[in-house]
Amino acid sequence: MNIPDAVRRLDHDLREVFGERVKSVVAYDSPAGAHAALAIITRLGADDLRACAARLAGWHELGLATPLLVSEDEFDRSLDAFPFEFGAILAAHVVVSGADPFAGLRVDPSDLRRASEVQARSHLLHLREGYLETYGRSDAVADLIVRSAPALAALVTSVARLHGAVVEGAAAAARVIEQTAALPRNSLTAVVTLSGPEPLTSERARELFPAYLQGIEQLTRYIDRWSPA
Repeated sequence: MNIPDAVRRLDHDLREVFGERVKSVVAYDSPAGAHAALAIITRLGADDLRACAARLAGWHELGLATPLLVSEDEFDRSLDAFPFEFGAILAAHVVVSGADPFAGLRVDPSDLRRASEVQARSHLLHLREGYLETYGRSDAVADLIVRSAPALAALVTSVARLHGAVVEGAAAAARVIEQTAALPRNSLTAVVTLSGPEPLTSERARELFPAYLQGIEQLTRYIDRWSPA
């Protein structure tokens, strides 16, 4: 991964703000496609955040995502709390300046499983709650399915990482998970692939929802019982 000029500009600006308190700056690709960076700072306070906020518009104009600013002691304790977020950066990052903060680190599979379960159970609860709030109206169910698709894409991508699967995109991740966890065929793939100008029809929503709900229920049970072995 080459270091974009925009990220080098960010590194320069951060060092103007924090000086020698910048321990490391690493670049990675954000899920949204923008250039992204993580900076490890020995300490930071409200004045530092104000100084960075004043520069944020300029960073965005360069195509940068809002940088992640993490204090040194927070970083040491965050890998288990954000295993997918930091795990993704760990797997594909480049050091811009300073030492590599991820050197010698690995994400514990049990932390990945726990984070996946939280995602899955939350998705299931919100899907059931959302359905009740549709009053059974098919047009509202269609809207519920479409609104839930981005969260489902994040979930299947996380579970694919749990298995160490290298996939390109949420649709591929959904297919892998359906096969691995023995879910109803197309129960998740049909949702994550919803896109384009054509709206989801009420009739199609009535067909999709039962399999979608069953797929999430089975996936939640599967993650609950998963172990690295």
